[in-house]
Amino acid sequence: MPKLSIIMGVYNCKNSMELKRSINSIIDQSYQDWEFIICNDGSTDNTLELLDEFKKMDSRIKVITYKDNKGLAHALNICIEASIGEYIARQDEDDISDTDRLRCQVEYLDKHPDISIVGSTARVFDDHGIWGKYEVPKFPEKEDFFWRSPFIHPVVIMRKSDLLKVNSYRVAVETRRCEDLDLFLRMYALGMKGYNIQKDLLSYKIINGNKKYRPMKYRIDEARVRFVGYKNLGILLNGLPYVFKPILIGLIPQFIFNQIRKMQY
Repeated sequence: MPKLSIIMGVYNCKNSMELKRSINSIIDQSYQDWEFIICNDGSTDNTLELLDEFKKMDSRIKVITYKDNKGLAHALNICIEASIGEYIARQDEDDISDTDRLRCQVEYLDKHPDISIVGSTARVFDDHGIWGKYEVPKFPEKEDFFWRSPFIHPVVIMRKSDLLKVNSYRVAVETRRCEDLDLFLRMYALGMKGYNIQKDLLSYKIINGNKKYRPMKYRIDEARVRFVGYKNLGILLNGLPYVFKPILIGLIPQFIFNQIRKMQY
């Protein structure tokens, strides 16, 4: 009965070496009381074959698969349903966890039963190396959801019991690219709290390019999630300008977007 279940959703893996590096960063953790559940979300390439090979690396790695692609929120929910751990940790296929990541977070949750979510800061990298740092507040409050999510999704660990109280991730059209923001808003609306360790426990891959990578339809979806989330939190009046933030970011010229990104990381 492992205490911790790590969950990952994979669809048409683009880089097998990155996936292996990510999985190895979990296998090499100083904290070892875990299971690692990976969901093949209806891949149409050789992803399932890759995962079957990777699970031979460690008997604690489990692979779940199904035929049709259903999106990350659905894949993560399937992993949660199959999990047996008290805590649920996230990991993405192209990110790298520091060796002591899980130990630091589990120890914090063990000592603070009032905390539902534990995250951390992260170093930001792409194929050219580290190019920034992702800062998040130590004790996120409701208002910290205005500019962006105060938690970095692929480095959080959450109490499974609290996840189940909000029915885990919400599978809907508007959560296709912001399932994490939607989840955290719903958890906070129920009075749950989180904490971010002020140490880089993850190397988080974000492409530092000259192109906005999110189409407008996903930005509109996020605006809908923000509107409902802020309303449920009782902060809609002050948060209304931030509801439209993802849409406005999509409309501004690229050079202004680049300047915002420099300030952000």
